[in-house]
Amino acid sequence: MGVVSLEELIKSIEVWLKVVKNRIPYVDPDLDPVLLVPGIAGSILNAVDANGTEERVWVRILGADHEFRTKLWSRFDPSTGTGQTVSMDQKTKILVPEDRFGLYAIDVLDPDMIIGRDGVIYFHDMIEEMLMWGYQEGKTLFGFGYDFRQSNRLQETLDEFSDKLQSAYTAAGGKKLTIITHSMGGLLVKCFMCLRSDVFEKYVKSWIAIAAPFRGAPGYITTSLLNGMSFVEGWEQNFFISKWSMHQLLIECPSIYELMACPNFDWNTSPLLQVWREKIECGNTCTILESYGPEESISIMEDALSCNTVTYEGEELPLPLNLDILKWASKTHEILSRAKLPSTVKFYNIYGTNNDTPHSVCYGSEDAPISDLKQILFLGAKYISVDGDGTVPAESAKADGLDAVARVGVQADHRGIVCDRHVFRILKHWLKAGEPDPFYNPIIDYVILPTAFEIEKHCEEGVPEITLKEEWEMVSEDDYDNHKTPHLVGSLFVSHTGKDESHAEAHVTVCLESESKQQVEVRAVSVSVGG
Repeated sequence: MGVVSLEELIKSIEVWLKVVKNRIPYVDPDLDPVLLVPGIAGSILNAVDANGTEERVWVRILGADHEFRTKLWSRFDPSTGTGQTVSMDQKTKILVPEDRFGLYAIDVLDPDMIIGRDGVIYFHDMIEEMLMWGYQEGKTLFGFGYDFRQSNRLQETLDEFSDKLQSAYTAAGGKKLTIITHSMGGLLVKCFMCLRSDVFEKYVKSWIAIAAPFRGAPGYITTSLLNGMSFVEGWEQNFFISKWSMHQLLIECPSIYELMACPNFDWNTSPLLQVWREKIECGNTCTILESYGPEESISIMEDALSCNTVTYEGEELPLPLNLDILKWASKTHEILSRAKLPSTVKFYNIYGTNNDTPHSVCYGSEDAPISDLKQILFLGAKYISVDGDGTVPAESAKADGLDAVARVGVQADHRGIVCDRHVFRILKHWLKAGEPDPFYNPIIDYVILPTAFEIEKHCEEGVPEITLKEEWEMVSEDDYDNHKTPHLVGSLFVSHTGKDESHAEAHVTVCLESESKQQVEVRAVSVSVGG
């Protein structure tokens, strides 16, 4: 081997980097177009002043809290009849950037952030994955960002979504779209499907909802309205928007009220607001635990927030629980409950499991009861949790009320589910994108997908042997409707390659029927040997 000089090495590296940089990405022209729709706080928001100067106000790090309070705080205006919350700053307008055909606004929410970037990425990993499958921005891949403060049935938002469907349909050469939604984006699309059914049916081929709070996110939203929420965890909170500032925004956001627990839904366990209260009875002080259901808890929240105020430009403004928004949200729930899926559109549902998810909320304790409900605003809540993705209960996410082709549980949290490789496998199969996945194994009409995935490698006398283990969860429509225990399916695939290049493999699928039957059934066994 000859000696290479440092100069030659640097030149070679420069040539290689140039090749990589200018590499033409793989494009599959036969793919159907996809439109990505994020959930709450999942879109970049820019403030534009009277001179046309534009600056990002969500998400940003430098001056985040000040700009957030100045530009994004809003007041709900019931007199308009549109369900709109109007920015307190009348001199600026909030817009969503349309760069990269809408994808820029839902990719990385703070493009300037380098350290701690994982906290502000949204659809970034999914976009990158889909580009590798052959999707092309502006041809087969699009994004729809929106002002997430507003109602999911705001006329302006529905008009913009209609325009996006039409423009994407045209750019894709007249091909119908697959919509992929995350979280609250599912409610927006369901509202659109109900209120603009003709447009939806004209442009949409299929809809894949991921982690959608179809019946609300009770515990998470209750504490959001009473205590605020943090979108960034860890040390980044010191440079981000304070929980208090976020709290004042959420109290005037119709979208948040539309995420409250649906009171008419038949919950397995009704979500509660519980308060340890100190009371005086017959001259004696006692402590009791009071529990309130979704409708009863409104009066407690109203009392707790009755003196909540903010100061804006020197003026003190009351921000109690907004009963006008509550009425608007109640109507939204009615609209969502009567939504029907067009017969020409296929619907799929992916939801998160195996995470403790707030369901009921408790304030105070037996040792430290609450004497005044206004104290709740300054207390930490304790949760009674159920299974879900950490934000949305699985029970709520599964209750779409639609004729689903498949409902699939994936072990992932609410934010991480859009970056999850199991979810990517599901999407790739349903979208018929890229090379077929040899390990993907749908069974009957309801697709079964892995919630656990392990690969073990062994070496015996220098011969590699690979064992692939997958555990599956299947949710059938009958089980869901009748509240039965879902079927469990296990799939085991073993592959062995010998020294003479001969190949043997075995594939076994085992099904455990409902618990009442206590029966194990072997669904399929296949063994093949080849040279």
